[in-house]
Amino acid sequence: MEKEKVRKVSDNARIDLTDDEVEDLSEDLDTVLEKFSVLQDVDVEDVDPAFHPVEMEEETREDRKSSTLTQEEALSNADNTEQGYFKGPSA
Repeated sequence: MEKEKVRKVSDNARIDLTDDEVEDLSEDLDTVLEKFSVLQDVDVEDVDPAFHPVEMEEETREDRKSSTLTQEEALSNADNTEQGYFKGPSA
C-alpha cells in the first residue's frame, strides 16, 4: 500500500506514526492485500449473496406491556436535571 495512503488513514484515525512505522505498515498491508487478491479469481457466478456465513433464526419475543417509571422516579437519582429532563454536560 502506498505510504501516502497509510499516512492519510493514520491522520484520519488521529494516530501518530513515525516514518519507520509508516514504512512497516505499508509493507504489512501490501502482504495482507496480496493474500486477499486470490479472492478475485473465485467464481461466484451462481452463488447467492449471504449476509451471514451461518444460517440463523431470529430469537424474538412478543411485546408485552409493563409498568414504567414516572418522570419523577426516573429523575430521582439524577445529579443534574432541568425542567423535568436529565441535564448533561455542555458540548
